[in-house]
Amino acid sequence: MENQANSKNIILTNGLYFGLILILASLIPYALGIHFEPTAGYLNFLSIALVIILFPILGMNKFKTLNNGFMTWGQGVKIGLGIVLFGSIISIIYQFIFTTFIEPEFYAQLAEITRKALFDAGLSEEQIEMQMSMQSKFQGTPIGYAVGILFMAFIGFVSSAIISAVKKKSEFETY
Repeated sequence: MENQANSKNIILTNGLYFGLILILASLIPYALGIHFEPTAGYLNFLSIALVIILFPILGMNKFKTLNNGFMTWGQGVKIGLGIVLFGSIISIIYQFIFTTFIEPEFYAQLAEITRKALFDAGLSEEQIEMQMSMQSKFQGTPIGYAVGILFMAFIGFVSSAIISAVKKKSEFETY
């Protein structure tokens, strides 16, 4: 394996596409005016589920093609996790720009919708305030962004580990 393929370009390219699809999944409901409806949340969840599986597979396939059909489990995990982390960082940068410059009242509007939903669910005013206080600690804050990155890293690691275990092929297995 002296002429091993470079995974950096694969990670950056697929991570960029990963991030762009997550951004589109946020922009489309916003453009349609349904970004506060449950349908938008389902669309966002579905897009994350698809890209967190699809892009690591595409990246690992590309790496194997460039590497004469070989890839270790560790290389696969590195590629998959790198794609997910890079794409997630792009998505979080967009989210920061969106909530800071494009729609600065986004979190205030979301808080009002959440407050109404909690009230309709029968929670007391004290429970609602506790929930809203907790929500405000994570929305649009560095802690919230860090938790988002950690969550995506965990999900990305799990999916990449599974995909890599299926797709791995070393030179030693061929002899």
